[in-house]
Amino acid sequence: MHAPTDDDLSDPVSVFHRLLTDEGQALLAKLRSYDPGRELAVATRLRRDHPAELVSAAIAQARLRQRAAAKFGADDAARMYFTPDGVEQATRASVAAYRAGRFAALGVRSLADLCCGNGGDAVALARAGIEVLAVDRSPLACAVARANAGALGLSDLIEVRCADVTEVDTAGFDAVFADPARRGGRGRIFDPEAYSPPLSWAVEAARRAPLAALKVAPGIPHEAVPDGAAAEWISDGGDVKEAVLWFGAASREAPRIRATLLPGPRTLDSAGLPDPPSGPVGRYLYEPDGAVIRAHLVAEVAELVGGRLIDPTIAYVTSGEHRPTPYATAYEITDTLPFNVKRLKALLRERGVGTLTVKKRGSAVEPEELRRKVKPSGPHSATVFLTRVAGAPTMLLGHPLR
Repeated sequence: MHAPTDDDLSDPVSVFHRLLTDEGQALLAKLRSYDPGRELAVATRLRRDHPAELVSAAIAQARLRQRAAAKFGADDAARMYFTPDGVEQATRASVAAYRAGRFAALGVRSLADLCCGNGGDAVALARAGIEVLAVDRSPLACAVARANAGALGLSDLIEVRCADVTEVDTAGFDAVFADPARRGGRGRIFDPEAYSPPLSWAVEAARRAPLAALKVAPGIPHEAVPDGAAAEWISDGGDVKEAVLWFGAASREAPRIRATLLPGPRTLDSAGLPDPPSGPVGRYLYEPDGAVIRAHLVAEVAELVGGRLIDPTIAYVTSGEHRPTPYATAYEITDTLPFNVKRLKALLRERGVGTLTVKKRGSAVEPEELRRKVKPSGPHSATVFLTRVAGAPTMLLGHPLR
């Protein structure tokens, strides 16, 4: 390898390629147990023997790998490479694996991954046995995606191409997956037409493919779901991660609206039920999973548990019997009280509640503010719901059922 020049070390792609050399790999190995609290001392020591820009890049990569572990797992994250935007926008590995498995089950053997970023989805697809053309217009993102394919032994299945996705011919591929950038220089983008590329272009590209999936923000309004598409909201461990619009063969094999919960997967399909009735709080309260709520499938949960809403505008279901369901967390309710901080504080003190979980829906009170006011203390635990019942501010006290 030639000695680095100033030009080499001022170009992000050149600096990244230096990380792939023996010198760069040695630096990354030294930073495997990177401690952010000792960054200055470590950087000073390493710069005695290595170019400052390369040391900075290695430290930044070590920092990104630590952040990425939550999405990719410690083993993969320690071998992979990332950009800051790539970590922020990457699909969680469990979600990507689920989607790749669905593509494979539908018979997909080749796929164009548009807006591939750091290549996380391409990795999942390749691990499912699918040949992937991964496309991004960022030279740095492409260099990172290519390095990740090599680091994980998937280069034979992943071809990375640096290009404008709007100019890529996807004819001949079994499927298309598109993940338009939803973040810009000022943060998260909420207008779908401000995505890069715009959502309207991605929808048309998906419609031209035999089978396609388009990743969108989970907050997409139902009325914005295009005609002919099936919408799937996905949560992982109770956290809503994304929505996916399926087109072509994929949209025909499933209902128009679906919620999928990981791990599992557990899938709840729309039955087209009307809104459930509301009524008094029973012995049990059901808190639907976030993906179920986003998919507007609370009525389906109410039917599963034989329940009703506590308020026409609140997505809490109540019932007089306990019917376990994976689509909602069940709580046994011990007290239903009008909202009153002093009364809650006295009740918690009486019962020795020191660990208080505060949940809210339809209340302006912030959980941390309430905890400061009630000052829980004692050996027991409880959950309080700040919500509305028949339009009135209400506190529901109880505990989760396992």
